Amino acid sequence: MKIKAIALNTFREAIRDRVLYLLLFFALASLLFSRLLALLTVGDRVKIVTDVGLAAISLFGALMAILMGTGLVFKEIDKKTIYTLLSKPIHRHQFLLGKYFGLVLTLFVMLFLMTVIFFVIYFLHALKIEWSMLIALFYIFLELCLITAVALFFSCFSTPILSSIFSLAFYLIGHLSWGLETLFKKMSPGIGKVTARILYTFLPDLENFNFKTEIVHHLPIPPQILFFSTIYGISYTVFVLFLAVLVFRKRDFI
Repeated sequence: MKIKAIALNTFREAIRDRVLYLLLFFALASLLFSRLLALLTVGDRVKIVTDVGLAAISLFGALMAILMGTGLVFKEIDKKTIYTLLSKPIHRHQFLLGKYFGLVLTLFVMLFLMTVIFFVIYFLHALKIEWSMLIALFYIFLELCLITAVALFFSCFSTPILSSIFSLAFYLIGHLSWGLETLFKKMSPGIGKVTARILYTFLPDLENFNFKTEIVHHLPIPPQILFFSTIYGISYTVFVLFLAVLVFRKRDFI
């Protein structure tokens, strides 16, 4: 109940954040731009709308998670409200998890709003709704849950600016780490290949949540890949939250 109370309070605070609505505005503008781009482009307009729309939702969702997640703990410290909260019968892990689930709920609402607009734009072109797009949207949300956990982790020991830089680096590395697999496969045996393989193993691979290409081009997605991506996302998120709780417990606010 304590986690739920903190989560709901975090949600109420988050929906009043001006940054959230600014990012939502740009996200909706990008979705509308996809319709304009489709009208001006020669080719399959439906595919263009789908590709640009899903990419916009993913990008702006990640920015929401980073910019809001990195300030969750810092705001409480800056306003001195954390001393009041922690003086009550609330464990630190309850406070942190409450903050996390509150922001996840906020991101779910924002993602729902963007999805509604996206489906409306898609319907104007295709005159139908391709429900398979919900698969891509679900894994976008799963990715946002992980990015939120990462942003919260960095916010436990750093300033919002540095936390945002670290979280953005995590996001970029996560979507580029697949190149390491290609690299170490082409490298000759040695220390370099071993190093590349180790980095590929431990660095996040956010491409596990990217099914835009399959949805746009109507390619089959094996169930085992969906299952692996789900387990990967949940496990990685739980692991990062565990690290965040450990760091937050060790922090001295006196």
